[in-house]
Amino acid sequence: MTLSRIAWPLRALLSASWIFGLLPSTANVMAQTPSSSTVVTTSQSQPLNQTQAILDPVLTDLLDRVWDDEIASSPMLATDVGDPRGQDRLADVSLKATQERTERTRSFLAELDAIDAAKLSEMKQIDAELLRRKLENRISDFDFQTHLMPISNREGFHISFPEMTRLMNPQSKEDFANYVSRLRAFDKYVDSHIALMRQGIEQGLTQPAIIMRDSADQAAAHAVDDPARSLLMTNINEQTKKRFSEQDWSKIEANVLDAIATSVAPAYRRFAEFLRTEYIPASRTSIAAAALPQGREFYRDRIERFTTLALSPAEVHAIGVRENERIRGEMEAIRVKVNFQGDLPAFVEHLRTDPKFYAKTPEELLEKAALILKRADGRLPELFGHLPRIPYGLKEIPLYVAPQTSSAYYWPPSSDGRRAGVFYLNTYNLKSRPIYQLESLSMHEAVPGHHLQIALQTELEDVHPMSRQSNITAFIEGWGLYSERLGKEIGFYSDPYQDFGRLSMEAWRASRLVVDTGIHWMGWSRQQAIQYMSDHTALSEHNIVAEVDRYIGWPGQALAYKIGELSLTRLRKECEDQLGDRFDVRAFHDHVLAVGSIPLPLLERRVHQWLQEQLQSATES
Repeated sequence: MTLSRIAWPLRALLSASWIFGLLPSTANVMAQTPSSSTVVTTSQSQPLNQTQAILDPVLTDLLDRVWDDEIASSPMLATDVGDPRGQDRLADVSLKATQERTERTRSFLAELDAIDAAKLSEMKQIDAELLRRKLENRISDFDFQTHLMPISNREGFHISFPEMTRLMNPQSKEDFANYVSRLRAFDKYVDSHIALMRQGIEQGLTQPAIIMRDSADQAAAHAVDDPARSLLMTNINEQTKKRFSEQDWSKIEANVLDAIATSVAPAYRRFAEFLRTEYIPASRTSIAAAALPQGREFYRDRIERFTTLALSPAEVHAIGVRENERIRGEMEAIRVKVNFQGDLPAFVEHLRTDPKFYAKTPEELLEKAALILKRADGRLPELFGHLPRIPYGLKEIPLYVAPQTSSAYYWPPSSDGRRAGVFYLNTYNLKSRPIYQLESLSMHEAVPGHHLQIALQTELEDVHPMSRQSNITAFIEGWGLYSERLGKEIGFYSDPYQDFGRLSMEAWRASRLVVDTGIHWMGWSRQQAIQYMSDHTALSEHNIVAEVDRYIGWPGQALAYKIGELSLTRLRKECEDQLGDRFDVRAFHDHVLAVGSIPLPLLERRVHQWLQEQLQSATES
C-alpha cells in the first residue's frame, strides 16, 4: 500500500475533503474508458502542428488555474510539492468552502469539455485525461457527500496531523513560524470537521460503528497533558534544533509547546469526547456501502473510481474467486515441495503458529527487510533502463497508528527533493508479521514497487505539475502487486516458504475482490468476510480483522490491486507473445512508467502503440 498522493493517513491533510483466468472479455473491458475524452497517442518526437500549437496553451492555462485552485484549497499539498504559498494555513474544510470549490470544479470541467482532446499533442492528451478524471471524481465525491464522512478507522485528520512535522520538515525561523501558525489553526480545523460529521449524522452518512470502536482512543492519544510529549514536538529532528542558537531555539520551542498546549491538545480532547459521546453512538449498525443513501450507486462509482474500468460487482467477485482457485493450486504445489505432512489448511496453520517464521524483536524484522532491499537495489538494472535519483529509507510505523494499520506502507518523497521516500514497516504485534512474507512485502512497497514507480513519477519533467501528482490507484497498486512477482526475475523467492509468502500476498489481494464486493454489494456480514479471508489467505487473525475493517471503511479501494496487476500482466504477456526474442523487459517497464500514474484504459492504448512500434521496427530491420 502506498500513502500516495494517498491511500495514506497523510491524505487527509493534503486534501480539503475525504476522497475515497484473466479479466472477463479483457480486450473489450480495457478498451472502455469512463471518461468522455478521447486520447489518440502520437509520437512525442513530432513537432506541434498548427492546431496543437493553438490548443495546447489553452489546456495549459486551464491546468494552471486548476492547479492554483488546488494549491489554495490544500495548503499541505503546497508543502508537499514545495510550493511556498499558504505555508501558515490549514485547509478550509467547512461546508461552504467545499460547496464553493465544487462550483469552481464544475466550471473548470465545462472549460475542459470545450477543448477537443483528440487535437492536442500526446502529452497534453494525457494531461487532459488526467484532469478530466480529477474534476469528475471531485464532483462525484461532493454529490455523494463523502465530505460528511471525513474520517475512518484508518484515515483522517486526527491520525495524519501528527505527521505534519515530517511533512513540513521545518528548518528555519520562518518554517517554524508557519509550523506554529498551523498548530494554532488546528483548533478551528477540528471544529470544522465536527460540524461536517454532525451534518453527516443528520443525513445518515456515518461510518459503521464496528470500525470506529477505537477512534476516540486514537484521538485521545494526542490530547497530552505535557506538550513536550506530543509527537508534534518529539518528531522535530534533533539535528534541526542544532541549527539554531540556544536563545533562538528556546523561543521557538516555547512557541511550539504553547501552541500544542493551548490549541492542539484541547482540540484533540474535544474531538475524542465528540467521537465517544456523539459520533460512535450515532454511527450506523450496517457495514455495507449499499446501505448508505444512494449506496448502490455510490459503490458502483467506487468500483470505477478505483479500478478505472466499467466492471460490475458480480464481475469483480467472479474474478476474485477464479484467481483464488489458481493461487490455491500453486500453494498446494509448494506444500508438497516442502514435504509437509498435512493438508493446505494445516500447512497455513503451521505457518501462522510456528515461532521460527517470526522475528523476535522489531530490530530483527527491520534488519531482515534492510538486507532484502539492499539485494533488490543491486538487481534493478536487470529490469529497468531508467532508475530514479531520489533515495528511500526504512522506518517503523509510528506506534499510535500501528495497531490499526497494515503490515507496511510507502510514504512518497516530496516533489522538491527535500524529503526522501520511506518504506514504513509495522513492528507492532510481531506474531502477526511473518518473515516468509517479507520479500514480497519489500518488493511491493519499496523496489521495484512503489518507491521506484513514484520516485520516477516525481522526477517527470515533461508533464504538468497536476499530472505529476496523479494518483490512479489501479495503476499504483497494480504496479506494486505486479512488482512482487518481479522478484522472481531478480533472484528472490528461492526459499519455497518465501514463495509461499508471495502467493499468500497474492491470495490476499484476490480475496479482496471477493470480500469487498461481498460486504458492500452482496450483504455479507463482517464475520463472513473474516471467515473467507481466514480460509483463503495465510494472514494472521490480527491482520485479517484489520483488513476486513479496512474494506468496510474504504469501499472499493482494495479492488484496485488485483485488477491493476491483472491488466499489467496481460499486457506484458501480449508483448512477449508478439515480440518473442525481441521483447525487452527493460524497455517495456520504462514505457509503462514513462508518464506516471494513468488510468488502465490509457495504459492499454499506450502499450499497444509501443508494441506496434516495436513490431514495425523489427520488420524494417
